[in-house]
Amino acid sequence: MSACIVGIAHTPFGKLDAETVESLVVRVARDALTDAGIEAGDVDEIVLGHFNAGFSAQDFTASLVLQADPGFRFKPALRVENACATGSAAVHQGLKSIAARTAKIVLVVGVEQMTRTPGAEIGGILLKASYLAEEENTPAGFAGIFGRIADRYFQAYGDQSDALAKIAAKNHKNGVGNPYAQIRKDLGYDFCRTESEKNPRVAGPLKRTDCSLVSDGAAAIVLADTATAVKLGKPAVMFRAAAHAQDFLPLSMRDILKFEGCAEAWQRALAAAGVKIGDLSFVETHDCFTIAELIEYEAMGLAKPGQGARLLEEGIVEKNGKLPVNPSGGLKAKGHPIGATGVSMHAISALQLRGNAGDMQVKDARLGGVFNMGGAAVANYVSILERVR
Repeated sequence: MSACIVGIAHTPFGKLDAETVESLVVRVARDALTDAGIEAGDVDEIVLGHFNAGFSAQDFTASLVLQADPGFRFKPALRVENACATGSAAVHQGLKSIAARTAKIVLVVGVEQMTRTPGAEIGGILLKASYLAEEENTPAGFAGIFGRIADRYFQAYGDQSDALAKIAAKNHKNGVGNPYAQIRKDLGYDFCRTESEKNPRVAGPLKRTDCSLVSDGAAAIVLADTATAVKLGKPAVMFRAAAHAQDFLPLSMRDILKFEGCAEAWQRALAAAGVKIGDLSFVETHDCFTIAELIEYEAMGLAKPGQGARLLEEGIVEKNGKLPVNPSGGLKAKGHPIGATGVSMHAISALQLRGNAGDMQVKDARLGGVFNMGGAAVANYVSILERVR
């Protein structure tokens, strides 16, 4: 790859009543430029990741980035969308522009404001990321889709409630160290494992602690080609590889327990980077639901089908384990503002590799993996990032 992350910005995630989509976009765009040490006029292209689908009345939002600085006027700007992988779709679009040499510097912004939408409508908006012709009447909306997946996994491999609770507890514990996280509280295994008034069942075997959060927030990164990154003299993180694999939308057309698109994206990225999964220092993966993270362990090649729980039992994916997974707290603790999520994963991974992730820091991190997923393993994006020495 020929691109580096040279600037990052991130808002807190959560219920941000004082913000709008526009104010969030403007805030991170300005902060990312400052972090990169560049001016708006230095940017060749702008890519915005924004799912929307009804969360915001304002559409055509790529143009809102120009509100951050008059120097953006007349710059090419576009919006991309690929369900919950929208943020990574924006990042990968920026990489393509740099690879095509149509841009040397690309500003990538991801944003979503979800919490102003009435709760009853949120489920319907999110369910649009499923195949409505077959799945429109799924109880509990998109959580119901993953509840069905969890039911099938349990039927195939036995009750995995312990494993799901361990994933939730791990990610909430990690989230305490993330200054951007929506929930910075160590909930503990017992709370996550036990169904209660505060942790009710949501869909299938999934409880509230198994589900990611409805959130507002934004993140941004500045991408530059390698030569430009060197000239800037800023701490840089290089893309060793980037891969995207799109799978069928209907669940009925695939074995949903295999997350085959996820596996394919990982295989392509690792091969392109010339590394193995065990070479990575950490992984930020898409834990929209705890069952997703469990199956992703298997899809990325860490365990055979049905044996993902072993990684939790042996502590391999803990922050101090052989391969920490979601040292940021993941979507489970950090929150999941749809369009911002993939950009956030890249920004936080860059912080890790620059060695300034604070309480999230993984010791001696030099090579990181990012997996961002849209729908139920439909849009699958993997990035392999490396610290530039």
